[in-house]
Amino acid sequence: MKQVLIKRGQPVVEEVPAPQLESGTVLVRVDSSCISTGTEIGALRTSSSPLWKRALKQPQKAKQVLQLMASQGLASTRAILEGKLSAGQPTGYSAAGVVLAIDGDDADRAGVQTGDRVACAGAQCAHHAEVIRVPRNLVVTIPDGVDFAAASTVALGAVALQSVRRLQPTLGETFVVLGLGIVGQLVSQILRVSGCRVIGTDLDRSRLRLAQELGATVGFHPDDHHDGVAQVARVTNGLGADGVVITAQSPSDQIVSSAFQMCRKKGRVVLVGDVGLHLNRADFYQKELDFLISTSYGPGRYDQRYEEQGMDYPVAYVRWTEGGNMGEYLRLLAEGKVQVLPLIAARYSVEDAPAAYAALQTGSQRPLLVVLGYPSRQDETGAQAVAVYPQAQPTQSHLVRLALVGAGSFAKGVHLPHLRALSDYYRIRAVVSRTGHNATLTAQQYGTAYATTDYQQVLDDPQIDAVLIATRHDRHADMAMSALRAGKHVFVEKPLALIRSELQAIETFYAASRAGVETPSLPILMTGFNRRFSLYARRLRELIQTRSHPMILNYRMNAGYVPRDHWTQTAAGGGRNRGEACHMYDLVTYLTDQLVASVWAQPLKAATGYYTQTDNFVATLAFRDGSIASLTYTALGTLAYPKEQLEVFVDGKVFALHDYQRLTIYGTKEKSLKSRRTDKGHKEELVAFAQAIQNGGSWPIPLWQQLQATRISFEVEQYLQSDSAHGCQIADPS
Repeated sequence: MKQVLIKRGQPVVEEVPAPQLESGTVLVRVDSSCISTGTEIGALRTSSSPLWKRALKQPQKAKQVLQLMASQGLASTRAILEGKLSAGQPTGYSAAGVVLAIDGDDADRAGVQTGDRVACAGAQCAHHAEVIRVPRNLVVTIPDGVDFAAASTVALGAVALQSVRRLQPTLGETFVVLGLGIVGQLVSQILRVSGCRVIGTDLDRSRLRLAQELGATVGFHPDDHHDGVAQVARVTNGLGADGVVITAQSPSDQIVSSAFQMCRKKGRVVLVGDVGLHLNRADFYQKELDFLISTSYGPGRYDQRYEEQGMDYPVAYVRWTEGGNMGEYLRLLAEGKVQVLPLIAARYSVEDAPAAYAALQTGSQRPLLVVLGYPSRQDETGAQAVAVYPQAQPTQSHLVRLALVGAGSFAKGVHLPHLRALSDYYRIRAVVSRTGHNATLTAQQYGTAYATTDYQQVLDDPQIDAVLIATRHDRHADMAMSALRAGKHVFVEKPLALIRSELQAIETFYAASRAGVETPSLPILMTGFNRRFSLYARRLRELIQTRSHPMILNYRMNAGYVPRDHWTQTAAGGGRNRGEACHMYDLVTYLTDQLVASVWAQPLKAATGYYTQTDNFVATLAFRDGSIASLTYTALGTLAYPKEQLEVFVDGKVFALHDYQRLTIYGTKEKSLKSRRTDKGHKEELVAFAQAIQNGGSWPIPLWQQLQATRISFEVEQYLQSDSAHGCQIADPS
């Protein structure tokens, strides 16, 4: 399908794979999408700025980059940033079309059916593309009498309607609209429908005329009335406006100042546009004005639970959500109370999107709005059965033909650069990503045969030997099982699974085959427990191989704070114990080479809700040979302190591993190790995986150890969620 992307400040039209239907979403064939002069043109200009300029404007993101450099190194960070720049960004946030598909479990809750005409909003989904995947709460049906072009403005209409709701107008009041772009024009009309008088002002005289033709009471140009505050006072008989809506875009602080001065006492000002906000207390203090912010489409915007998870607010408490505003705006269009077609300056086909953007940026009188149109096509859908427990296919050459599944920051910054360097082992054949543009650009960057959003396509591809799964954590186990059943070798990033039933399915797969139910030649499964492949971990294991007594292992993880709403802290990530601490459970399993006998854990009871239950805890593991390992995992510390430290006490010796950069040895003549860069084994684990496939030898990580590390995380999680203080036994996986 065709999609518009922004690359280094320029709009381009790319051919990318269409998105696949997911739970809680609706798949829509787009007929029309709109481009406004405000948000999208601003984003276009921002994307053309050098990185250092963007960093100055967004210091928090610059801080994130520095943290990334500290944890992953300069080369990986550069690869991540270059990947993002070259991939481009999807654009568009308001579209209309026809429903192609709905998840069966969500059909009733979605409120729409296949074939319905719908309007969609959201910068994360309603892109300029032939097919879009939209969460159900951001889809509304289009009333009869409203065409696709008009309905494609639904996001802008919801923004305008929400700003009016924040204003709380009453019949007969007078309001000023500062800035008569597309949102200002719609605000003016909605205020008129509410029985209010509207004073509009803008630097563009044609917009003033248009607003008055569509119902604004008064319009004035700053050049005609040098003192805009005085002009508002004249029009309102000296009283001043009951309120002002700021829909202008400018860095000037004077806009907000003028808005305050235009109001009567106890008036209100609602901010929609992006303007300077250095406030002058005298402008609003004496009048006791209310200064309100209107957040985009309305309640639910920027709330992941509403927008992505489909949760709604009780209507008794939140009468108008963003979805409600979208539907109400379309009703106003259907009843002819608001007119948007006169605001649409031109229509372009999606192939001509660059010309559409150019039209919005050139000339003294830029168009308010242009609409992109999309060709009408018929989709062919179908599904193929997945074979159960088939024979794993050997490589046809010395290279492992690999599909990368999930092309996020970690895969681009860590795995892909290593895979490129390991050209003697791998050939990347395909890239799979949820978003077509990301799959396409990553595939182009690394020279793969194809890109797709359909995971089944690579499972059905006989020229793919193995998959590397680097998606979000909640998809790991299911994707791994599908690949194993398709006969593909699997490298799955940690964690292997988030719940016991997922892990049980994997164990059953191999147990049934070992019992002769199916062929004994099975694909390799490897979880991305990279630390055991580090130079330091391998050397440490060599040094303790001849031990005569059990060990004590103390691991300290200064993990750093992660916000509660970050995806790793949600159901998609599983929390920090299952999502990250599993690395440590695997490492101590590797070093002891023993079955775990018991697990105990205690979470820190934080004084506030700033931390989650899995942010700070101590876990203790007892192994069959008597060795004891403890993990102190904490988000309480500072990143100025090293992240990971391990101490091993055994046979009169101490081994201290410092952040995978130095192994200090005490009590023996063995030399300590030190390197300039952090070595966590990311490259070495890929080498081990390829060699196991090519040589058909032993697995890089024995299955029982992968299962054990994951089971330990489940047992620890149980303590962390229940605050239990009693040890528990883990069943022998053998």
